[in-house]
Amino acid sequence: MVAPLTRNVLTAATRQALRRPPLALATRTLPASLPSASSSSSLSRTFATTTHTAHGGITRPAPGTGVTIHFVDPKGEPLKTVTANPGDDLLSIAHEYDIDLEGACEGSIACSTCHVILEPDVYDSLEEPCDDENDMLDLAFGLTDTSRLGCQVKVTKEQDGMKVQLPAATRNMYVDGHKAGHH
Repeated sequence: MVAPLTRNVLTAATRQALRRPPLALATRTLPASLPSASSSSSLSRTFATTTHTAHGGITRPAPGTGVTIHFVDPKGEPLKTVTANPGDDLLSIAHEYDIDLEGACEGSIACSTCHVILEPDVYDSLEEPCDDENDMLDLAFGLTDTSRLGCQVKVTKEQDGMKVQLPAATRNMYVDGHKAGHH
C-alpha cells in the first residue's frame, strides 16, 4: 500500500520546535543600564538625503560631456557608440544603451557572460583583475590577453574614445538560459 501524500512525516523534535512561540527573543526586556532615546541627547540617527536611482542603473551624461565608448562586434564592426560618466562600469553602460552584453550574475563576479576584449593600451591602464575575476575569466569563451569582465571595468576620462569588443560567444551556466537586463 502506498502512503498518502498528506502523511505527517515530522519528527517529534520538529513538531516541538514548531510549537515554540515565534520571536521568543524579541519579547525580552532591555537591561536598565542602556540609555533611552529620551534620556540622552548624544544619541542621534542620520538619514541619507540623496536620491535613489534604480538598482544597478546609471545616468547618461549631459550632451557633450562624458566618456565616448565604441562597442564593436566580434569581427570589429561598429555596433554602437555611446557616452558614459567616469566611474560607470561597462556592463551597466551596455545595459543602459541596449547593447547585447549578457551579465547573467548582474555584476557579482560569479560568471563570465560580460566578458569583453579591450585594446592593449586601455587594458594596461586598468588595475590588475582580482582573483575572483581571473577565476571567472578562465571560464570565458574566446579569452585573450586583454580580456576583462565588463562589470569590473570602470571607465575613466583617460579612456575617452576606447573600443570595447564583444566576444563571439559566452558561456552561460544558468540551466534556464537566464539573461539579466538592466533594472
